[in-house]
Amino acid sequence: MHYLDNAATTAVAPEVTEVIYETMKNCFGNPSSLYNIGMHAEQTVEDARKKIAGTLGCKAEEFYFTSCGTESNNIAIQGAIATRQAWGKSIVCTGFEHPAVYKQIERFEKQGYKVTFVTPNKNGEIDEQAIINAIQADTCLATFMHVNNEIGTVLNAQEIAKKVKEKNGRTAIHVDGVQAWGKLSINLNKTVIDSYSITGHKVHAPKGIGGLYLRKGFNIEPPFLGGGQEKGIRPGTENIPYIVGLAKAAELFDGKQLENYEHLKSLETLLKDGLRKFDNIIINSPNNALPYVVNFSVMGMRSEVLLHFLEEQRIYVSSGSACSKGAASHTLVAMKLDNKRIDGAVRVSFNAHNTAEDVQALLQGLKDADEKLIKMN
Repeated sequence: MHYLDNAATTAVAPEVTEVIYETMKNCFGNPSSLYNIGMHAEQTVEDARKKIAGTLGCKAEEFYFTSCGTESNNIAIQGAIATRQAWGKSIVCTGFEHPAVYKQIERFEKQGYKVTFVTPNKNGEIDEQAIINAIQADTCLATFMHVNNEIGTVLNAQEIAKKVKEKNGRTAIHVDGVQAWGKLSINLNKTVIDSYSITGHKVHAPKGIGGLYLRKGFNIEPPFLGGGQEKGIRPGTENIPYIVGLAKAAELFDGKQLENYEHLKSLETLLKDGLRKFDNIIINSPNNALPYVVNFSVMGMRSEVLLHFLEEQRIYVSSGSACSKGAASHTLVAMKLDNKRIDGAVRVSFNAHNTAEDVQALLQGLKDADEKLIKMN
């Protein structure tokens, strides 16, 4: 099998599976209970929190467990806007955000907020200065992805945040870091970013566990009410086995980001060199994209047909965000590409365990598709 859809989800690492199983057996107490079983569970959660915070360059007290990146984005965005509604009337957002962000922003736009969407150009690049220029005195929130999930565009989150705060120190800054965590090194305490979301299933932990960084002193109004867990930011009894699994996944990649990046850069180069030999393929990812993601279009072929053809050879790629379920790519639409190019778009997304053999299998699969499908049509 050649699995090349890691931006959608990753396989759970065996080490993570093992530690989850052991935690389920040996740490079943409620962390809120006052007796020793509960206190053991609480300490287990706090140990995991400290490990994960270390990979983000933040204090343990600034990190909160959630169920996923979508929930983290919702908590951060809704919470920030709620505490700034007395004066904040406008929002700035990039035009190629994940649905977990842009659908929220569209809802606030319908409620009367002025929204500025800074869209990517045809090369998939965002004019970072345009984000700064859009900040006004009444801008309550600026939100942008660290890494785009469909084409791999990387934004200089630290520098953008700094310039936004220089223009309006009251503006809340949220960064969707779901596709960046584990791949790019970041030290959040050396930035002025207010909130940063992550999830587990992009880094070989299970689906159903994620996290949210909230800078110390940054105030939000939590959208949920409950028993007060996670200091009231995300109430609900903690999922201890998955929390431990998330920490284990973080331990597996921690310190290896640069090594993995260089390995993936070699695979990206191999793939792009191979794609350029096809006269009907156009690469959509920018030249300086994160090498974990390569997006391209096979002209004259619908991506859905190609995906199923490759699937028969046990090669797995996608046509865009897994959350879109086959709908036209939100990012490529924002780039204003023509419909034929969007219809033929394919996203390849690597993990650190992928090899040159996976790339060669994909290139051969594309060659076979070119011969059998396009010529048949």
